Amino acid sequence: MSTPMTGPVPPDHPDHDAEQTLDADSVLAREEAGGLLVDGSLEEGRLGGAASPVLEEPVLSVRDLNIVYEVGEGVHAVKDASFTLRRGEILGLAGESGCGKTTLAYGLNQLHRPPARITGGTVTFHDRDDGSEVDVLALQGQSLRTFRWSTVAMVFQGAMNSLNPVLSIRSQLNDVLTTHRPQMERAERRRRSEELLELVGVDRDRIDAFPHELSGGMRQRVMIAMALALDPQLMIMDEPTTALDVVVQREILQEVLRLRKELGFAVVFITHDLPMLLEISDRIAVMREGRIVELDTAENLYFAPQDPYTRRLLGSFPSLTGEAGDFVRAGFGDAEQVERAEQAEHAEQADQEATA
Repeated sequence: MSTPMTGPVPPDHPDHDAEQTLDADSVLAREEAGGLLVDGSLEEGRLGGAASPVLEEPVLSVRDLNIVYEVGEGVHAVKDASFTLRRGEILGLAGESGCGKTTLAYGLNQLHRPPARITGGTVTFHDRDDGSEVDVLALQGQSLRTFRWSTVAMVFQGAMNSLNPVLSIRSQLNDVLTTHRPQMERAERRRRSEELLELVGVDRDRIDAFPHELSGGMRQRVMIAMALALDPQLMIMDEPTTALDVVVQREILQEVLRLRKELGFAVVFITHDLPMLLEISDRIAVMREGRIVELDTAENLYFAPQDPYTRRLLGSFPSLTGEAGDFVRAGFGDAEQVERAEQAEHAEQADQEATA
């Protein structure tokens, strides 16, 4: 994905006088975005304000969630994760491979299979329709099955391969509606399926196509259509743009932002691509070794990251407008200083564990 342009050098930074001159359009874009240089087509409607789709009321509350893979001595994959997701908000979840992003996402709707087990914490869903609070971890059987698709939908990692290759798109959309809306008549299911395709930018004439007859971007759109079939209040998207070229990625992201604004659902967006999250997310949670080490708005995370790991993660991305490491030179500290801070942090943790 594209990397955001390097932000302005803080006044107290030694490289302040060397800050590059921005053209008028870039300056205007930065002022309108509250200071962050981003792609306007993705940024529109994301920031707060009168037109913002984000409401202050919560849709999901997670407190001290712990998930362990019970193999060998046990792998503590998610450690004391806590956050509150607001209605209509896009929460980005970033971190390196193996840090627990997908495991955390699966814990939000009990999708784990043994040997994974939730060992502690709470996940509470705040229902918009009846105002009730649902203890997600207490759901079982049919109530859990209904919750997983009707209330919280998920676009899985590698979604392009999640479609059944021997069934048409019509059959697969129809299966969702038949299972969860058995009262719908055949003609109504067909009409709803065609509406879903058009909603995500796929011509309704492709409804009888098979997955291999669609491009990667169209298959991804079909997966999003299936997730939207029952009007969920929350959508979890696990690396939905993986293996797509950058042009198609941007089209998919624009669709997600548009649909979020039109339908009002919240999004948990998981990806390795931190610069992309800076463009589309309202807030970003950075994970490392199973813990959320930093949670803040996209702007604050970009301009004033607090955790050494976040600064290191930002500094690892190349710039399209300058030399590699521009994030570091834009006020996030010297790379060697970040590394030394991390080493000191690890040493402190080791001492604490040894003392315990």
